[in-house]
Amino acid sequence: MKVSYAFSQGMLPVGAPASIDLLVRFQATLPDTNSARRPLNLSLVIDRSGSMAGTPLRYAIRAAKDLVERLGPEDMLSVVTYDDSVQTVLPPQAVTDKAAIYGKLDAVRVGGMTNLGGGWLKGCEHVKANADGDRVNRVLLLTDGHANVGITDKTVLINTAQQKAEESVATTTLGFGNSFNEDLLIGMARAAGGNFYYIQSPEDASGVFQIELDSLKSVVAQNLSVTISPDEQQTGADNFAIGLRGYRTETNADGKTVVHLGDVYASEDKLLAVELQIPAPKATGPLPLLTLDYHFDGIIGKIIEHGTGTLPVAIPVGTIDEAASAAPTTGIIVEISRIRIAHAKDEAVEMADSGDNAGAAKSLRDLITSLQDRGLQETFEIAEEIDQLEHYAQRIERKQMGTDVRKELRDQSYQARSRSNADLAGRGVSTAADAVRSLAVVTEIGGGVELDCYREGGKLRIRVLSSGFDPDFNVQFPRAIRAEGVHYVADELETSTDGTFYRAKGDIKRLVRSGTADPLTPTRQSTVVRTGKASVAPPTVADLETTDSVGDGVLVQVIKDGSKLRARVVSDGYDANWNMRFPRSIREDGTLYVVDEVNEISGGGQYQACGTIKRFVQPK
Repeated sequence: MKVSYAFSQGMLPVGAPASIDLLVRFQATLPDTNSARRPLNLSLVIDRSGSMAGTPLRYAIRAAKDLVERLGPEDMLSVVTYDDSVQTVLPPQAVTDKAAIYGKLDAVRVGGMTNLGGGWLKGCEHVKANADGDRVNRVLLLTDGHANVGITDKTVLINTAQQKAEESVATTTLGFGNSFNEDLLIGMARAAGGNFYYIQSPEDASGVFQIELDSLKSVVAQNLSVTISPDEQQTGADNFAIGLRGYRTETNADGKTVVHLGDVYASEDKLLAVELQIPAPKATGPLPLLTLDYHFDGIIGKIIEHGTGTLPVAIPVGTIDEAASAAPTTGIIVEISRIRIAHAKDEAVEMADSGDNAGAAKSLRDLITSLQDRGLQETFEIAEEIDQLEHYAQRIERKQMGTDVRKELRDQSYQARSRSNADLAGRGVSTAADAVRSLAVVTEIGGGVELDCYREGGKLRIRVLSSGFDPDFNVQFPRAIRAEGVHYVADELETSTDGTFYRAKGDIKRLVRSGTADPLTPTRQSTVVRTGKASVAPPTVADLETTDSVGDGVLVQVIKDGSKLRARVVSDGYDANWNMRFPRSIREDGTLYVVDEVNEISGGGQYQACGTIKRFVQPK
C-alpha cells in the first residue's frame, strides 16, 4: 500500500492560526501484475415488488443477465428475489451454466410489497455460507421502493449491515428510480463497507452494474481502516475534526478516531479528507500534526495477508512571505474542493429537510463565491460544479427540491466523498423544465454556435456541433437549462484560460428547425382520465383489457386472505393494509391490475378503485 498526503496550503505562516484541509491518498500496489483476479462470491438480491412492474423490472433483469455474462466458473453466485415473501431463485453455485441462470432470471415476475430486509438477509446468508478469505464476498441489493414489510426500521437495518460486514459480508446497494429511501441505502452501504449507486433510469442499470463489477474485480485490499492520533504537543485532541470524511467512523478505547474506508481498488485511489484547525505555530520548520496508523487485508505475493503502516503527518512552517509563495498544486486544490463541495451538498439537504430552504440555498451560493474567489471556475470540473450548485440552490430556494434532486445531491456527495471514479462524479439528469421551456425559440442558427444536450452515463452533457470548434472539448453550460435531446444556439463560445474547454457566453436560445419535432413536446398524452368515479368491471377477469405497463395508473393485487379474496394497493405511497373497494367479479388470486386512480374513502382506512381497470400482464 502506497500512502501519501498533501494540504490545501503548501506552508503555514509562523504566528498565525490556520484552518486547512489534509488529503490522504491510499494507492494499491500490485506486486505481481500478472496474477489472476480474486474470484467473487456474490448474491444478487432483486426487488420484485409491485412498484418494479413493467420497465423497471425488465431492465433490472437485463442488467442482472449482463452481470452474469461477465462472471466466470471461478465465481459463486446466488439470486434472491423479494416482494412480501423471499425466494431463492438460484441457490449458491459456480457460474458454469449461464443459460440455466438466464432462464431463472427470465422467470422472475413482479409481486406485491417490499420485504427489503428479508431479501437482503437471505442474500447475506448465502454469501456467508460460501465466504472464503480468497474471495470477494458481496451482496448486491437492488430496490426501487421503501421497506414496508418485515424489518422496516432504518436504524436496525443499518446496524445489521455493520454487523454483517464484521462477519466478512459486505453489501452494495443500488437504488432504482425515485421512490427508494436514499438515506437507508447509503447508510447500509457505508456501514457494510460496500458501495451505493443511484440508477436514475432503466437504461442506466447495466452501466452501473458494470462499474460495480469492474470495482469488485479490481479489489486488491479490503478492510482498510485508519486510526488518527493528533500530536498532543502541537495540535491537541480538540483541534482537529474529520468533517469532510465520507466513511464510517468510531472512537476506540483510547479515545482516538478510527475511520473505516473499506475496499481499495486497483482502478481508483481511496481518499480521506481531514479538516484541521491549527493554533498559531511558534517557530518555523516542520510542524507535526498527526500520526496515521492504517491496517488492511491485501494481496501480498500470491496470498492474502494483513498489512499495517504508520504515516507521520507534518506541515512546513515559514515566514509570511514564504507561506504566501508556497501554493499547493492545482490538482490537490481541485480534489479537496470536490470533497468540500460534496460535504456542502449533504449539509444543504439537511437544512432543506429541516425547512430552512433559504439557508440551504445561501450555503451553496456562499460556496460558489468562495470557489470563484480562488479562480477555480477556470477548471472544467469545478466550473461544472459551480453551475450544478446554482441549479440546486434555485430548486431548493423555490421549494422544488423533490425526490429526484434530493437523490442527485445525496448520490453526488456520497460518490465524491467515498470514491474517486470519474464515471460516478457529478451524475444527475434532473431538469428545471420551466427554465428550459422559457428559452426563446429560433429556427435558424444565424451568427451563433449550435450545441446539443445528450445523456451519457447518468449525466447531461453538452457538445458543440458548429464547425470551427474542437468537437472533443467539454462545454461548460448552465445546468438548469439542460434537457436531453434539445439543441441550443449560444451567442459565442469562450475558451477557458487553460485552453481545455469551452464556456457558453451571451444569450442562449432553443433551436427547433422548421419541419423537425420539438423534443420538449410530449409524444403522447396520458390515457388515464381522472374521474373519481368508482370502477365498473366486466363479468370476468378474462374480459378485462390487458396492459404490460403501469404508466400513470396504480398497481393493485388480489390475494387470498383466509377464505376471502382481498384487493390491496401495491404501488408505493399507499397503505397495503387498508381495505379496498374493488369489483368482486374480477378478483382472482395473485392477479395484478392497473387502475386509473385509487382514492381514499371519507373517514380513512379504505380505498376506492376508480376509472378503468386493466389486467397487468408480465412483460417479456
